[in-house]
Amino acid sequence: MCDKCSENQHQSLAPSRRSMMLFAASALGVAAFGGAASAKEAKVPPKPQNVLLPDAALKRLMEGNARYVSGVSRRHDFTHEREALVGGQNPYAAVLSCADSRIAPEYAFDSGRGDLFVCRVAGNFAGDETVASMEYTVAVLGTPLILVLGHDNCGAVDATIKSLKDDKPLPGHIPSLVAAIAPAVKTAAQQSGNTLDNATRQNVLDNVAKLKSAGPILNAAVEQGKLKVVGGIYRLSTGTVELLAQG
Repeated sequence: MCDKCSENQHQSLAPSRRSMMLFAASALGVAAFGGAASAKEAKVPPKPQNVLLPDAALKRLMEGNARYVSGVSRRHDFTHEREALVGGQNPYAAVLSCADSRIAPEYAFDSGRGDLFVCRVAGNFAGDETVASMEYTVAVLGTPLILVLGHDNCGAVDATIKSLKDDKPLPGHIPSLVAAIAPAVKTAAQQSGNTLDNATRQNVLDNVAKLKSAGPILNAAVEQGKLKVVGGIYRLSTGTVELLAQG
């Protein structure tokens, strides 16, 4: 190969390598939100109404729950939303919810497609994969709010209480759920009142604290005022989401 051809080939490959490195940095959140902000400025988001500050996002979320509870949910134009979201997404809130079939965050907050970034697992706890997912939605999608959503009469929390009390391991992979929820149950055991209710609340608070302090991405966003992490309890009988006081 001649020197000129080699030089041309090197020049054509270099931008590709740089592009791949920039993409990887953005996807991992290494750019400390700068890359995501630049991308927003360069491209109009698919749902401009979802570009909110954390407090405004929480207000909108709870207004949606109020509509759901009162039975006056909005009619959503899913056809238009599908078209708008083909090229991307910019949810205004993320929800870590229990996998219980009675809990449906998209309904509970009267939301449309592309509004909520939802992670669900029995017991609504933040494992490594969930933390990574929340890092993605905050660093890459620019989501300003995370809600950890527990619910009353949670089967996963109740099973953990019984397993620890009876000192009897549960079958299959269920012990991994018990291990994740156990710290909240042990803390709640020292509290007065209903053990299941206390453990459910404590589990939400523990996971709020975990997400708020998760470095290097989520804790930085919280410190910069770009992210709010809150907890709530969904009431099965009414559909009401009650926010929990922090601290």
